[in-house]
Amino acid sequence: MMHSCVTIALVPQIKSGPWIFWEDLEASMAQASRLGFDAIELFTEDAKSIDKGLLEGLLSKYSLKLAAVGSGAGKVIQGLTLTDPNPEIRTKAIHFIQSMMDFGAHFGAVTIIGSMQGNALPDRREESLMHLQEALEYLGKHAEKLGVPLIYEPLNRYETNLFNTLGAGKAFVEGLSTRHIKLLADLFHMNIEEIDIAQSILENGPWIGHVHLADSNRRPMGMGHTSMKEIAAALQQINYQGAISAEAFPWPNPLEAAEQTIKTYQQYFKK
Repeated sequence: MMHSCVTIALVPQIKSGPWIFWEDLEASMAQASRLGFDAIELFTEDAKSIDKGLLEGLLSKYSLKLAAVGSGAGKVIQGLTLTDPNPEIRTKAIHFIQSMMDFGAHFGAVTIIGSMQGNALPDRREESLMHLQEALEYLGKHAEKLGVPLIYEPLNRYETNLFNTLGAGKAFVEGLSTRHIKLLADLFHMNIEEIDIAQSILENGPWIGHVHLADSNRRPMGMGHTSMKEIAAALQQINYQGAISAEAFPWPNPLEAAEQTIKTYQQYFKK
């Protein structure tokens, strides 16, 4: 069964980003629980910034699951990417993601590689892809040990020049020896890059391990021009069983953004 999920960011440096709730972990979880969300997706500075025991207690208190953790702070705060030409930086990036995987797996949550994938250098694309391949092979083996898949996110062309569509991401991941990496279907990025979002979901269904819910303008779904009916039908057709997680701007404010998100989830997935 698909489950509703809302994002909570605890990193001041990314406060302008597309996350529904901010700063106060318990207050955000209380709101999420009150509105009827099943799970949360967390963005933290690193794997040690939240005590596991504290988080376990809050998840239990508010009857929520931890669905995913983001790794973007590794780039925003520390400047780490998996395709940096400096091998020391690449190694640090791998270790940062690995530590996030360890943290997330404790709760059965996936870890997302988005901005930390980096970019291919001009005229050195093959070299950059080789670095990405080496990193994902290593991290995929670690995901196998943890028993929780790693999530790779194709981003739009303005955020990376690596892979911008689900099909391109699948072709690369499918060529790896590891089978423990899945793709993130982010509806905002897909609105920019895909010819047909629903068709792309149908074509790449077995590889989808996480979904980000946001409208064409990255506001909560229902506040732009994305047609959700066909997308929801495609997710149901592929028997997607993961989180539908709201990674959207908190517009016009966090509470109303969360209310709009759960309304959309209930409209399309709670039938």
